[in-house]
Amino acid sequence: QVQFVESGGGLVQPGGSLRLSCAASGSRFSIYPMGWYRQAPGKQRELVARITGGGSTIYTDSVKGRFTISRDNAKSTVYLQMNSMKPEDTAVYYCNRAAVPDSLMGYWGQGTQVTVSS
Repeated sequence: QVQFVESGGGLVQPGGSLRLSCAASGSRFSIYPMGWYRQAPGKQRELVARITGGGSTIYTDSVKGRFTISRDNAKSTVYLQMNSMKPEDTAVYYCNRAAVPDSLMGYWGQGTQVTVSS
């Protein structure tokens, strides 16, 4: 089963930027939609951005215009560029396949902590 390793999180001031990376193991990376998810303390994990194998993207309303998801199929890596960040973006960020049956989801990684605070 595919596994993911997220990186790039950290502490950033409101209005700042971060770029997250997620490296996937295993083959057939390019054929599956990928997503960035986040889980804030006391809240359920939510999907914030999704990208198809061909590069079509969808964003949740709260990040539209600020976040950009992209992928490099040759490197089996998906990215999340986060700009104009807000305190409410504070969460642990994870990547995994998106819009697939549960049986096709990969193992959840450790995630990467993003904290937006002055």
